[in-house]
Amino acid sequence: MTEDKFKKVIAHAKEYGFVFQSSEIYDGLSAVYDYGQNGSELKENIKRYWKDSMVKLHENIVAVDSAIFMHPEVWKASGHVGAFNDPLIDNKDSKKRYRADVLIEEHVAKIEAKINKDIEKAKKRFGDAFDEKQFRETNSRIIERQKKINTILDRFKKATETGNLAEIKQIIIDEGITCPVSGSKNWTDVRQFNLMFDTKLGSVSENADKIYLRPETAQGIFVNYLNVQKTGRMKLPFGIAQIGKAFRNEIVARQFIFRMREFEQMEMQFFIRPGEEDKWFEYWKNTRIKWHKALNLGNENYRFHDHENLAHYAKAATDIEFKFPFGFKELEGIHSRTDFDLTRHQEFSGKKLQYFDPETNKSYVPYVIETSIGVDRMFLAILSNAYDEETIKKENGKTETRTVLRIPPALAPVKVAILPLVKKDGLPEKAREILNMLKYDFNCQYEEKDSIGKRYRRQDATGTPFCITVDHQTLKDNTVTIRYRDTMEQKRIKTENILETVDNEVNIKNLLKKLG
Repeated sequence: MTEDKFKKVIAHAKEYGFVFQSSEIYDGLSAVYDYGQNGSELKENIKRYWKDSMVKLHENIVAVDSAIFMHPEVWKASGHVGAFNDPLIDNKDSKKRYRADVLIEEHVAKIEAKINKDIEKAKKRFGDAFDEKQFRETNSRIIERQKKINTILDRFKKATETGNLAEIKQIIIDEGITCPVSGSKNWTDVRQFNLMFDTKLGSVSENADKIYLRPETAQGIFVNYLNVQKTGRMKLPFGIAQIGKAFRNEIVARQFIFRMREFEQMEMQFFIRPGEEDKWFEYWKNTRIKWHKALNLGNENYRFHDHENLAHYAKAATDIEFKFPFGFKELEGIHSRTDFDLTRHQEFSGKKLQYFDPETNKSYVPYVIETSIGVDRMFLAILSNAYDEETIKKENGKTETRTVLRIPPALAPVKVAILPLVKKDGLPEKAREILNMLKYDFNCQYEEKDSIGKRYRRQDATGTPFCITVDHQTLKDNTVTIRYRDTMEQKRIKTENILETVDNEVNIKNLLKKLG
């Protein structure tokens, strides 16, 4: 998808009630967005699909809803107070601020793009005889570029691990990385910036305690681990799932809703016996990619990216990357976190967070496998993938462009639109009768303004999978025309069959059955 098409997606999101700039009448607030009437429905459907797949399909996973405000010691124990930083660098000419790590990542991506371009050329030249592995290993230009990538990444990893900000700046200078705005290489030193928002808890400001808006939802799960385990009589392995808001004071927030200051996460922490982490890490990798692919957004749009630069507490980490309009980017993370989190909270709180294993007759701190996905990124993946401009040939031989959102039917904001052909002759009354029959099962929309063709186009643009047209024949034989969004196919069906026909396509349980 081109940058131009991405701009169309953003404009479409506003025009059809999916996403608005926060406080827009006051010129907006940077990197903060509101979800409109259609966007909030799509978002809720995404969350429902995730939560049902976790809790309904797994007997050993339960859900919690922890508070946004937490004791400040939580964030000391988790390491966020001392180490939750981004390396920032300013360009002196453009006065623009950037994340140094992102500048380096984008530079590496450009070199990778050159490698991929060479491979694509070779594929066309050699056809079926092309061996990509052999080509990568023998082509001198690719070998040299890959060596350059490895050198940059090794330098950056060492600099990050040792906190050597001067070395991070030196990488930017050595690679000739320029400011995207000014094109200059006139950089300031790199410095660290903590991403947590802080506020005061208390009625009198001078006596108030400093607390933080949570930068992730995971810690709310960890501090409730023992409560859930005891009250639910949970046995290992078991998981705790949570959907909730998180806040990060991103200095470089961009790409629409991909990176925001206020966002929502869907996280699950799976508690296991030490020594079983490799098995469960693979299990959750496979389970989560299956969840994504069940939406039929195109298997080629997903890939795994294993982390080379692991956090100090992690044994393994991989991202499920999705092909966004701006390239492959992280959509979900699966992490093998060892016993770091519970051990740290045990140490800082003075409370034992161990599990007594009746099978081994021993107590120990469980290990954890984490799955973490951003609701907003998932929303953007679906919206950008669904947007399509289709050329249609009309009966008179002319063509027109149809804009349609091919949102997975189970996640669509409106499942079915009820449209009387005209606003007279008893058709609106009959249409509302059908609406009242369906509204307990589906989010429906009634519309009678404009020609039926214009109404179809509006429903296409909001991603409504089905339109039900009530016409004069309906009054005679109790049949309606059902129109399918993706194919524009139209059929006559009996009114008593509408519910079953729609339900077969839009019920979330159909998605869940793919996973089960």
